[in-house]
Amino acid sequence: MASAVADTGFDAATIAAHWLTAYRAATPATDVLYAAGLDDPAWNAALGELAERTGNDLNAARERAQRHAEDIGTGFRIAGEGEERPWPLSPVPLLIAKREWDGIVGGIVQRANLLESVIADSYGPQTLVRGGSLPATLLTGSPYFLRPMMGLTPPGGCHLHFVAFDLCRGPTGEWRVLADHLRAPAGAGYALENRLAMARMVGGLQNRLNIERHAPFFAAFREGIAARCRRSDPRIALLTPGRFNASYAEQAHLARYLGFLLVEGGDLAVLDDRLYLRTIAGLKRVDALWRRVDPRLIDPLAFDSHSAIGVPGLIDAMAQGEVVIANSPGSGLMEAPAFAAFLPRLCTRLTGESLKLANIATWWCGQPREAEEVASDLDNMVIAPAFGVATNVLADGTAMLGSRMSAEMRSALLADFARRPQDYVGQEVVRLSTMPVVADGRLEARPFTLRVFAARGADGGWHVLPGGFAQIGEHPDARAAAMGEGNWSADVVIHGDDPVAPVTLLQPSDTTQLRRNPGTLPSRAADNLFWLGRYLERGEALLGIVRALLGHSISADSGAALAGDTVRRLVGLIVGAGAAPMPESLSRSNLTRFAQAAMDSADDWRGVRAINRQARAIGSVSRDRLSADMIRLLDAPFPTRGSALDRAGSLQRRYSALAGLSAEHMGRTDAWRFHDLGRRVERAVTTLAALQALAHPQATSDDLSALLDLADSQISYRQRYLTGMARVPVLDLVALDPGNPRGVAFQVAAIGAHLAALPVLSDDGIAEPQQALAAELGAMVATAQAVTLGPEGLFAMGNTLGALSDAIGRRYFLHGSEPLRAAAFVVG
Repeated sequence: MASAVADTGFDAATIAAHWLTAYRAATPATDVLYAAGLDDPAWNAALGELAERTGNDLNAARERAQRHAEDIGTGFRIAGEGEERPWPLSPVPLLIAKREWDGIVGGIVQRANLLESVIADSYGPQTLVRGGSLPATLLTGSPYFLRPMMGLTPPGGCHLHFVAFDLCRGPTGEWRVLADHLRAPAGAGYALENRLAMARMVGGLQNRLNIERHAPFFAAFREGIAARCRRSDPRIALLTPGRFNASYAEQAHLARYLGFLLVEGGDLAVLDDRLYLRTIAGLKRVDALWRRVDPRLIDPLAFDSHSAIGVPGLIDAMAQGEVVIANSPGSGLMEAPAFAAFLPRLCTRLTGESLKLANIATWWCGQPREAEEVASDLDNMVIAPAFGVATNVLADGTAMLGSRMSAEMRSALLADFARRPQDYVGQEVVRLSTMPVVADGRLEARPFTLRVFAARGADGGWHVLPGGFAQIGEHPDARAAAMGEGNWSADVVIHGDDPVAPVTLLQPSDTTQLRRNPGTLPSRAADNLFWLGRYLERGEALLGIVRALLGHSISADSGAALAGDTVRRLVGLIVGAGAAPMPESLSRSNLTRFAQAAMDSADDWRGVRAINRQARAIGSVSRDRLSADMIRLLDAPFPTRGSALDRAGSLQRRYSALAGLSAEHMGRTDAWRFHDLGRRVERAVTTLAALQALAHPQATSDDLSALLDLADSQISYRQRYLTGMARVPVLDLVALDPGNPRGVAFQVAAIGAHLAALPVLSDDGIAEPQQALAAELGAMVATAQAVTLGPEGLFAMGNTLGALSDAIGRRYFLHGSEPLRAAAFVVG
């Protein structure tokens, strides 16, 4: 038991009872939690477990839950914002008894089957429209009705594979459906991460309450997609819009957990009606996509021709049964709020039953009587876009309470009703039940909605994730919480009387199955890791020049011409790197401003801040391949306090830590090779630039000392040579000594070793272009002599190194359709 509990003089049960008593006193008696009885042993157990970990300090519990969520790497992005926010997790879960949950599951399964039937009919015979059960306008007027999907039967015969529903519970306890999510349902990863974070915080609760586990649901989903693929061992990928998507962090976490490849449209190509992933070893067959991309953007040949994130020909591959897409494009048709007005009647017609989970009452204004009813009762309605997109009056596409509309807006709405009534629905105002949340150090009641997920299994039946996650409103009078600023989420616990088997997707501890190959590396991932290495080395090299410029014993104001020349050459290296413009003079004050500009330069200069921003951006799309510590260091704020010299030292130490993590913590896979390859190429480039600037035939001792500083080779030089600075020994150490890990020769040897170990496309034994250039560069370095090595030789090495870098990019990275022209790239 935590010491904080002992210090209070009470045990955890007493603290939990105190929390519940205070909560009961502040909660309306009409609320379902109060009516159902907070004396339920489950609530006492949950809060008691929390008290055991954090004592009587609920604020500490909230901070601890947030810290666990951040440690897992959970984040989300608000539309229009560039930076991710930490996922807001409440320490108090929502508890639902198994018997109550079984009723929700029955309603979810019924609804998922109903939606599948309506979608199949809408893209097939359209009997519901022909028979008058559905107005044709609901299809033809929806931007999510995709005509190219007409008559297309998806592989496996089903449109929906993974769905989500937002539920609300009224104050008297009944559950109803607020919204359907079918296009690209988000949130399952957050539900999983909430559970992982809460397991760290109140791990003993699992066995005390017999909590239903999440793993069987995700296993069923994975098996369900695989069962609809033509190959017995299919390759499945999660198609993401990219790092700027609001739930990218969730998508990366789900891909890791499920063992799916995380891909973007540019990673994929269609050839002969089959879908392939571009990898460093050629094209690899992809059998299924779990898409999180807007369906209108996934294939520019079938839908939006302006899409730059889609895969040309993807729908053709789907039509031929060669790729399963979950969910089928066009299934988002049923998300439109207007359909909610017809679902009760459709359910009765298609299933012979009433809806087990009712919708919130909805009136589609495309019907005269319903339009008149909505217009006459605006104050008691929520007005929403009928198809979920902006209208003439609801310009941002979001619903609005009629009672909160200004007179001008109300007048504009009624006028638009007369012009385009079919664009609007009226919905009842929903009053939400509440749940406990930590606020100001105590438990307070806040309204919540529940997002529930269902996935189709291998047998075609629906499996419902036991729990989902709760979205909690910040204010007591909120009606329908949506995750955004000020809102919180909570784990949802389904508890019962029977023990729950410890099922997990993680490898069992007694497994005998071994694997040393992490799988084929996608070309985009290789590209990202290569350039992450280059940016980190480039930033470290630039910081080294800044530190040498500001911290070296050279004095620009001393009047010594040679010292001034060395400073000028260091300045030239920074200017040549594009980090800052040439200063007007080399006075100390000008040099200080110049160094600060190189650290903090704007977007039109390639200074340290810009380089750091690029490295951070690459790290954000490489979560599935970098350790959490590397991500944290990349995400750390750019230093802004202190002198330029102090900040340069601080950031250079951070870069050194990143280099250490990559050297000691990354497995020696192809991913590591590309990251290290980028580092070696960039270190060779920057070292050659320093050699050309400072190891010229007339180099002074100041020039050579600065060069040794930049190459981090001062100690090595002094250990070997007892005399002062001499050009030839310095040149040999920095350029040609294969034992100097900061020297050019060492980098060239490492580059050659990496390229020899990476995959090749043919077995004819002939070196590929990048390998041949590496061998040529290695020969140039191996045969060079420090005595005769001059500017021409260094320049030739630099040119060959540049050509080698270009050859690496052409061979391994994405270049439009170029790989498709080589039959050797189709490898299976």
